[in-house]
Amino acid sequence: MRKLIEAGNRQHRQSAVHTSVKHESAARQVQGGANYIDDIVEPQGTLYAAVGLSQQAAGNIKDIDLSDVRASEGVVDVITIDDVPGHKDIGPVFAGDPLLAHHEIKFYGQPYFAVLATSVNLARQAALKGKITLEETSPTLTVDSALAKQSFVRPTHEFGQGNVEQQMADATHKASGTLSIGGQEHMYLEGQVSLAIPDEDDRMKIYTSSQHPSEVQKLVAEVLDVKLHRVMVDMRRMGGGFGGKETQAAQWACIAALLASRNHCAVKCRLPRQVDMHVTGKRHPFENRFEVGFDDTGRILATHMDINGNCGHSPDLSDAIVDRAMFHADNGYYLGASHIVGHRLKTNMVSHTAYRGFGGPQGMIMAEALIDKVARHLEVDPLTIRKRNLYGESTGTVTPYGMEVEHNLLPEIMTKLETDGHYWARRKAITAFNRNSPVIKKGLALTPVKFGISFTAKHLNQAGALVHIYTDGSIQVNHGGTEMGQGLHTKIGQIAANEFGLSVDMIEVTATRTDKVPNTSPTAASSGTDLNGKAVQNACITLTTRLAECFAASLGMADQANMVRFEHGNVILGEHSKPFAELVQAAYFERVSLSASGFYKTPKLHYNRDTGEGRPFFYFAYGASLSEVSIDTLTGEYTVDSVDILHDVGDSLNPAIDKGQIEGAFIQGMGWLTTEDLRWNEAGKLISENMATYKIPAIGDTPKHFDVQLFGRKNAEDSIYHSKAVGEPPFMLAISVWCALKDAISSLSGYKLDPQLDTPATPERVLNAVLAAQGQ
Repeated sequence: MRKLIEAGNRQHRQSAVHTSVKHESAARQVQGGANYIDDIVEPQGTLYAAVGLSQQAAGNIKDIDLSDVRASEGVVDVITIDDVPGHKDIGPVFAGDPLLAHHEIKFYGQPYFAVLATSVNLARQAALKGKITLEETSPTLTVDSALAKQSFVRPTHEFGQGNVEQQMADATHKASGTLSIGGQEHMYLEGQVSLAIPDEDDRMKIYTSSQHPSEVQKLVAEVLDVKLHRVMVDMRRMGGGFGGKETQAAQWACIAALLASRNHCAVKCRLPRQVDMHVTGKRHPFENRFEVGFDDTGRILATHMDINGNCGHSPDLSDAIVDRAMFHADNGYYLGASHIVGHRLKTNMVSHTAYRGFGGPQGMIMAEALIDKVARHLEVDPLTIRKRNLYGESTGTVTPYGMEVEHNLLPEIMTKLETDGHYWARRKAITAFNRNSPVIKKGLALTPVKFGISFTAKHLNQAGALVHIYTDGSIQVNHGGTEMGQGLHTKIGQIAANEFGLSVDMIEVTATRTDKVPNTSPTAASSGTDLNGKAVQNACITLTTRLAECFAASLGMADQANMVRFEHGNVILGEHSKPFAELVQAAYFERVSLSASGFYKTPKLHYNRDTGEGRPFFYFAYGASLSEVSIDTLTGEYTVDSVDILHDVGDSLNPAIDKGQIEGAFIQGMGWLTTEDLRWNEAGKLISENMATYKIPAIGDTPKHFDVQLFGRKNAEDSIYHSKAVGEPPFMLAISVWCALKDAISSLSGYKLDPQLDTPATPERVLNAVLAAQGQ
């Protein structure tokens, strides 16, 4: 009987999840009622900050003249690094990020002073009047020059397995290649913005558009030279983050807080878009190389890769980002004997930072480049070579960093998409079309994704939560994750509702605040729901256990408390039932605590950096995409005609939100690989500095046929309700577009040539590759 009741309990506890509940802020966002940082009503007397930027990329500071700034209309205060009472360096992990330029200029556009004025316009006008004298030095602006100088922000790391030299020497075939991989601007809808409000004594309230409120709290406290408990950071929602607000939101909060502390008034610092693009880091550009040995069937026997990340002037998160690029250089393939080396190059550029995928895309694309090279060398369809090298019993199941690939879904996912997408029939039709079409050429590619889920920094894989039940039965939930449009709060609300057997409208998920849940990890690494969902569930279990014991005791059935069920707004034990709100009221009078904290830490994680072996990920998320493109060989222009996606999100908590994440990630990934072309001039100045010179995908770039299906297999690991992370993995599905473009170009050579197509594959680059394929 007990097993039946427990089975029923498990069944009812799926009623609020695995269903498409709409985004909790959807109506407010559509109607303009959702508050972002710039919408917060400003306290009386609020002043406005702006920053002055350097016009050189490198040099030692000889003099700073801010007299014209101070004399400018409306100016109240001006600060430099010398006015910081506490820590001057706000590097998130390693030193190297001064709040304002300190002794030297490290990149073109580096802020070297901040000004406070009575209006936004007056502050920005005054910020243009600073004068700085430098002893200019020669800037390092490329990966090649940084390698030549052995200029690194962090030490080189490497790992691998087997005897690469011997296997490479014994291989029947060998091939090599290089790939230049462009960066990417985050282009969040809401730019960097913070509002600092001084409170009693030396206390400070910060409202900031940040993915990491606890880090902002820590850095503000250190800059102001106060204890962390004196600083409270509040973050209700962001208008997009994509990693650009994981570490790099802190600088503007610290500047606002310092000016607020000095002038005893509220201060807002909001960067205009062009300044934002100059002073914040991008997705890391990479310059990668590979060598591969393989047999007559295309089976990979040996692989060597050099992963070279352009990190900019400071470490920021580059150590972990290049690590993840290395961890994903295999994508879903067994690389045979392997040796992977990762360099973290220091250049006089803005410090590049986290971006959706966190280095994974820049590594994963190398695996696909390698596969294409093998396929063209052997004149075999790339899909055949891809399937032949997937992790499995016939190849191998251990990654280059020593992690066993368990529960591998890729063979099944790729076979299903191959069948459902009619790959071979379309391949035949496209080959015939290309043979008869003199100008337009079509390309087709089916590529996989295997993406590891967890922070590679082990200590970040933890989360806390705080859950309150009020006496009317309504529930308030607070957790350490931040909402940036991805639907995290919606899923958290579903989880809490499910645990209590209530409807979602009984749950209120409040703003992320450092005075409710302390020491939180950033909302990044696709771990927001995995970590915080489990923490919330943990708190809910504590509360349902208390309520169950109270209910059972009131019935004289205390020994059966573990049989109590929560469903459909009622609490049930055998034939006895009571509305949830009535039980809460009764529990209150019985002096049962109706508040609980929750905690979760991801199990099974370990990685030994000295040996290059371990298990840095809790599990892998899988997926595959099938893309078809058409290119104009006279102009290099192209269209993405058709995309079919089959993606693994485990047992989806919210299918509608998950599909939206997959669609958005794919289009964003497509932008990274096709249109988003970051450009700097010879002086190191960013010249793709606005929406007129930097092209993100528009609605017209969406494929005419765009079908997304969820694979629908429960996660084999004990994740929240056996779902899987969905934020980052689908980004890499867009690599199929790049491979399809290469496929179309390769048709010009009878599919014998593997064209060199660096990213982003702009029409200019496609045209150059076409001309090269035509021997021009």
